[in-house]
Amino acid sequence: MENTILEKKQKAEENQDIEINSEELEVKKKYSIKTTDKQTLEKWFRLMVLGRALDDRAPNYLKQAIGWSYHAPYAGHDGIQLAIGQVFNKDTDHLFPYYRDMMTALSAGLTPEEIIFNGISKDTDVAGGGRHMSNHFAKPEWNIHNVSSATGNHTLHAVGVGRAMKVYNHKGVSISSQGESSVSEGYVYEAINGASNEQLPVIFVFQDNGYGISVPKKDQTANRKVADNFTGLKNLRIIHTNGKDLFDSMNAMEEAKQWVIENQKPCIVHANCIRIHSHSNSDRHELYRDDYELNYVKEYDPLGKFRRLLTRYKRFTEEELQAIEAETKEIVKKAHRTALAAPDPDPESIYDFVLPPAYEPKKFKDGLPDGSGEKLKLVEALNQTLKEEFRKNPDTFIWGQDMANKDKGGIFNVSKGMQQEFGETRVFNGPIAEDYILGTANGMSRFDDKIRIVVEGAEFADYFWPAMEQFVELTHDYWRSKGQFSPNVVVRLASGGYIGGGLYHSQNIEGALTTFPGIRVVYPSYADDAAGLLRTAMRSQGPTIFMEPKSLYNSPIAAANVPEDFEVPFGKLRVRKEGKDLTIITYGNTTHMCINVAEKLEKEFPDYSIEVIDLRSLIPLDEEGIIESLKKTGKALIVHEDKVFGGFGGEVASMINEKAFEYLDGPVRRVGSTFTPVGFNRILEKAILPDEERIYKAAAELLQY
Repeated sequence: MENTILEKKQKAEENQDIEINSEELEVKKKYSIKTTDKQTLEKWFRLMVLGRALDDRAPNYLKQAIGWSYHAPYAGHDGIQLAIGQVFNKDTDHLFPYYRDMMTALSAGLTPEEIIFNGISKDTDVAGGGRHMSNHFAKPEWNIHNVSSATGNHTLHAVGVGRAMKVYNHKGVSISSQGESSVSEGYVYEAINGASNEQLPVIFVFQDNGYGISVPKKDQTANRKVADNFTGLKNLRIIHTNGKDLFDSMNAMEEAKQWVIENQKPCIVHANCIRIHSHSNSDRHELYRDDYELNYVKEYDPLGKFRRLLTRYKRFTEEELQAIEAETKEIVKKAHRTALAAPDPDPESIYDFVLPPAYEPKKFKDGLPDGSGEKLKLVEALNQTLKEEFRKNPDTFIWGQDMANKDKGGIFNVSKGMQQEFGETRVFNGPIAEDYILGTANGMSRFDDKIRIVVEGAEFADYFWPAMEQFVELTHDYWRSKGQFSPNVVVRLASGGYIGGGLYHSQNIEGALTTFPGIRVVYPSYADDAAGLLRTAMRSQGPTIFMEPKSLYNSPIAAANVPEDFEVPFGKLRVRKEGKDLTIITYGNTTHMCINVAEKLEKEFPDYSIEVIDLRSLIPLDEEGIIESLKKTGKALIVHEDKVFGGFGGEVASMINEKAFEYLDGPVRRVGSTFTPVGFNRILEKAILPDEERIYKAAAELLQY
């Protein structure tokens, strides 16, 4: 029997990393039960009692069908969370809390009303008006950021902010708070490794309660303390603290902040906590934790410990503490009444804040050139535009893989000469980590709305998939924050085939990217449009995916005269060739093929004329321009390089069917790649990708339908 008890005790300690320290142990640092002034102790006690009252009350809202359908109780994390909020300064720092950080948010300054507004998803929720999941506390105007439900995702954003702080010589810290299990995510390693490499002022707080939902820490990592996974990184300090103890946590966070600011290097604060309750209100921890462990963790309740210290050391009487607790109950009741009376979100508001306002071209409002300017290849037009915009806006930055080495400017030389002109601070290499490249771009743009960022999201569009998790963040940051934040990021992707590149070098991915609301996707075919769309994207608020047909970079067929300061509006197609009997709708590489086919058909069938329209902008799409063309021609052929099945052309065809069916004199036809990967051998590539022969056959059949 005795051995069984010892085994259970050992198991409980291992799961929770309990630190059995004497409560009478005097901390020989800034904060202790004896040295901290009474006013501060009272403030902390009020916060802890208030937080626990809200934490305990949250599940009742779900039981009463009022809301708070997701609640992750923080009880057991009280010490470290209160400390995070206390060291955070909204005027100098940036805070990225996670879904269990209710006490952190309260300690940082959120009111009880704001906590409940978020919990029951009211329109008055300062995080985002009920648009994001409950228990995701934020206040963007205070630099308490609205973060993702993807656990640990925000570490990359915190690093991006840290980079901006370093660039602008800002004396503050970026704080990322998260559970220990999120450290298993690869992008968390990317974030900490990157902050170490770039020497950035970031504090990563690991709140270690021993479990990732029901998965014990031993199934996550070999090290008992996950911070030890990073001991080999240079320029990184690691501080271990008892996250259940407020004084130890305050001393650790104060020490971390001071060290980070003085050294301009990152720090991990690893806080041992306990999780008193289930992971969330949809979890039943009694299914995987025995009674001994559940009782064991309750004994280490941080609030109970702090309360005992206040009376034991005679800093407060029992009557004083009871009075504070009674006052707190009234505060929570009042906040509850206020929250219930607050307005719910308006269902008609769902279309608000999907995309921030785009820059509106001034000189070239229709996006059509005037014939002036030097004739440039597509790659030259991109390079020239980047340099012009960098000269115009000193708060513009660009980075990516293999794009800033001496005379080399990416594998296609789009950024050639930029680092020499603008320096290593504004033009630099990113690691081979697409998630890091994109995630830190999102983060850096949070520091100041004037910042504009261009990233080479991947050397080839096919390699963009590791960044998809951060791509999703770009698409709904503006919407979920109810317009309080938009990542001003242009993501360049060298796209398409016809180069004999095969897998990972010749695929088209716009069909997948255009399914996400909240992103602009453009795909030029000529040098002038490439310059104009890039300029507009770099001047706009919000994110843009900029697809570049790499086989056309140096092709003479894509060269064009590029007027000075040329601008192209989003959502405005360009008629490349006028006609009256058939509309060919295309973009990218196939635009040139379609023009050749149209001219060939007109020579063979003089009675027919064919219109070729270049979409240029996929999202937003110029539906009106497409419909106007079909009113003239009555027939539609959609041509693109991507697969027919699941390709973007399917959406165009559906739109035509719904909004222009009455104008059609024949079926909508599509030409694109086969539903296969793109092969490396040129024979295979030719069999897969669309060519003039296939376009000609489809157009001729449709003309004669």
